[in-house]
Amino acid sequence: MSAPDVGAGNEAQRDAWDGDTGAFWADHIDRFETVGAAHGTAFLDAAAVTAGETVLDVGCGAGRTTLDLAPAAAPGTVTGIDLSTRLLAIARARAAAAGVDTVEFLHADAQVHPFPAASTDVVVSRHGTMFFADPDAAFANLARALRPGGRMVLLVWRGIEHQEWLRTFRTVLAAGRELPPWPDGPGMLSLADPDRVRALLDGAGFAEVDLDGHRAPMVFGADPDDALGYVAGMNSGLLDDLEPAARDDALAALRADLVAHHVAHGVRYESATWIVRARRP
Repeated sequence: MSAPDVGAGNEAQRDAWDGDTGAFWADHIDRFETVGAAHGTAFLDAAAVTAGETVLDVGCGAGRTTLDLAPAAAPGTVTGIDLSTRLLAIARARAAAAGVDTVEFLHADAQVHPFPAASTDVVVSRHGTMFFADPDAAFANLARALRPGGRMVLLVWRGIEHQEWLRTFRTVLAAGRELPPWPDGPGMLSLADPDRVRALLDGAGFAEVDLDGHRAPMVFGADPDDALGYVAGMNSGLLDDLEPAARDDALAALRADLVAHHVAHGVRYESATWIVRARRP
């Protein structure tokens, strides 16, 4: 399958999600979905999809949200769009195995994909809209896809001060190095600032923009040894530049922190999201 055309500046995201990043997610998809499950239930409830609605799932990955919403939307359809060939293959296989014929999956960039105008009742995205290089253009494109009165519901991460897991893993695996500040551009914290979210969505033509804070623990594994390889893999970029001895020390420090966060229900760290709601007038 050829690489999809992407919007200006999204080449790096395409190369990552259709490359090593997407492959790591595909290899650990069950773990990824389990880790973030506590936020997913509130997000699906907020989407409030009803029978007959047409739904667009942006950054659908392996199709978990797409397939979760399909029964509520039927006989309406749910379309997932993503840049990752590997993740979309899992999504299509899941749909086939479940016998769900009201979903489809697009290998494309939602920032520029020519969605039929006013064709969608609900746009949803679970952690998928934080990676646009040009969020103004992307949200304007999604607004055009919505029918008048249609709604958008997003799940995005709040600031790093609310993410115990992210702060801890970065600090431990920095191994004493001074890391650069968290980037302002595309990335998992790009929609953490409520004022920025409101400005982006207002500028794209949305109305009734509302952000609802949600807190929940993330469970990274049943026990420290179960979690260690997964967390290290997630943060491999912090380990790659370390000398072998320093790398071993960083992994030992990481395991010690996982041990400190091991409780009866697994290795748990606190996290927080925004559920963003908006409507096209």
